[in-house]
Amino acid sequence: MGNARNIAFWVVLFLLILALFNLFSGGQGTMNARSVSYSDFIGRVDSGEVASVTLDGEQVVFRGNDGVQYSTVKPQTDDITARLIDNKVEVKVERQEQSGIMSVIGVWLPFLVLIGIWIFFMNRMQGGGKGGAMGFGKSRAKLLTEKHGRVTFDDVAGIDEAKEELEEIVEFLRNPQKFSRLGGKIPKGALLVGPPGTGKTLLARAIAGEAGVPFFTISGSDFVEMFVGVGASRVRDMFEQAKKNAPCIVFIDEIDAVGRSRGVGIGGGNDEREQTLNQLLVEMDGFEANEGIIIVAATNRRDVLDPALLRPGRFDRQIHVPNPDIKGREKILTVHARKVPQGPDVDLRLIARGTPGFSGADLANLVNEAALLAARIGRRFVTMEDFENAKDKVMLGVERRSMVLTPEQKEKTAYHEAGHAIVGMALPKCDPVYKATIIPRGGALGMVVSLPEMDRLNMHKDEAKQRIAMTMAGKAAEIIKYGEEGVSNGPAGDIQQASALARAMVMRWGMSDKVGSVDYAEAHEGYSGNTAGFSVSAHTKELIEQEVKDLIEEGYVLARKLLIEKSEEFERLAKGLLEYETLTGEEIRRVTRGETLGGDDAGSTPTGSIPSVTAIPRTKPAAPKGDAAPEPTV
Repeated sequence: MGNARNIAFWVVLFLLILALFNLFSGGQGTMNARSVSYSDFIGRVDSGEVASVTLDGEQVVFRGNDGVQYSTVKPQTDDITARLIDNKVEVKVERQEQSGIMSVIGVWLPFLVLIGIWIFFMNRMQGGGKGGAMGFGKSRAKLLTEKHGRVTFDDVAGIDEAKEELEEIVEFLRNPQKFSRLGGKIPKGALLVGPPGTGKTLLARAIAGEAGVPFFTISGSDFVEMFVGVGASRVRDMFEQAKKNAPCIVFIDEIDAVGRSRGVGIGGGNDEREQTLNQLLVEMDGFEANEGIIIVAATNRRDVLDPALLRPGRFDRQIHVPNPDIKGREKILTVHARKVPQGPDVDLRLIARGTPGFSGADLANLVNEAALLAARIGRRFVTMEDFENAKDKVMLGVERRSMVLTPEQKEKTAYHEAGHAIVGMALPKCDPVYKATIIPRGGALGMVVSLPEMDRLNMHKDEAKQRIAMTMAGKAAEIIKYGEEGVSNGPAGDIQQASALARAMVMRWGMSDKVGSVDYAEAHEGYSGNTAGFSVSAHTKELIEQEVKDLIEEGYVLARKLLIEKSEEFERLAKGLLEYETLTGEEIRRVTRGETLGGDDAGSTPTGSIPSVTAIPRTKPAAPKGDAAPEPTV
């Protein structure tokens, strides 16, 4: 019906343009003609001053001998054709039928078009269209129907606990009597919380594929507009649609866009967003119960959500979707590698061991990059070497072999990275060194990569101190080799990472006896809802910075001491990096022992070696958050 109205509107508009074109083109000569009286016209005809005449009903257009065009109107009873012919004037006559029809169209068509436009806008105002000027308050939720590309729980791996919680919700919808016979009620909402890329939206699509009930999806940002009250209207309209299709599931992605705590921020908050949130709270659990509607929402910012939104009765279940462990990563790799032809040497468990901290999206990207690299070379299947190269590309950045380094810059980079590797291998609490390279990657001129033997869940004080020492070893190596005045700006990223780790130890983890077990991080970094009214005195700030400085200095002194003690291994490794550019963990140990590497051995991954860990380029360190152990940049 809507398509027919649109077609009719455009047809009428076309006819209007056509009529106006004919009207203006037909009357163009008359508008350009100079008007004269009828008696003047007769006098000119008799005196031979008229060259040609065009008769159009009562309208007479004639051209004089001077080339000027004139017009006049003749009486209906007067027939001047014979007089014109007698005076040898060229006579043209226009047909009256076409002109009459076009005149009728020209008169009536504008009125018809105006009536059509009025009907069109009245229909929009009455709710005929959601996307028009009067459709602000209509919900933008889309009914998800996946006839092609249907996702089920078989396509979700690595987050078994979260999947079990949601499978139970699907079972509620399929067989509610199974739970209601014991007095259980279907949950009102489930909130998926986790870092970006862990599979929250994929889980929601799996629910849609498994449930067999209507599934509405909408983004949190679709509720909020510049006009106050529009978001609340959209919430009401969305629940009205859901009631008509109950039992059903409504998925709100990035709910933090509309569910932020009320009354915070500059000026006390945002009226439009808060009204939208209030309406959402009422619809989820108010006087009028919405039976059979389950709200599934996703966010990676649970800390900013309003407490009223998180209470039982609204979001009864808060499901944490974390980054997968080694078993989960292997399952995720298996899911994504189904469509990729693999070589006989591919070991997905080995790849999973070398990707701690990777999310599901990271692993999907890793498999895709490996397939692209294999296709670029022209292979028929993806080999383990392609996975290794793709992993290094994703973690460390693309090799910048075209970057021209002077011999001095290359040498300084080699000694810098050799310092990291030597100290990392000398300290027992540091992760084993997997690879060292002086080939520029991403934003770094060189890099040493360490690999934890298992997924790291926490960090102890002695481990953190040794990690700071390994991080500061690059600067210590440059000073030992080139002197205090010869140090470069290369350790800038190392200093940032060491500072971030030391501040976390002092301000968040309570690893300083002088500062004590007080969380100063929030108050030091700025205002937070958890630290309202809490401030740090100048003396405490000075104490914190002194403790941070002491920890970094302690790590630097330890690194310098180890490099001086192991000066021979340090020199051998630096020269080995200059010769081979990239060395794996076993090759580093062989070089430091003074053994010679064969031409085919350097830069290759030994059989059974463990792939590399995520490493952040030295130019872009990341401050640790919460109690998670930060990944070093070495």
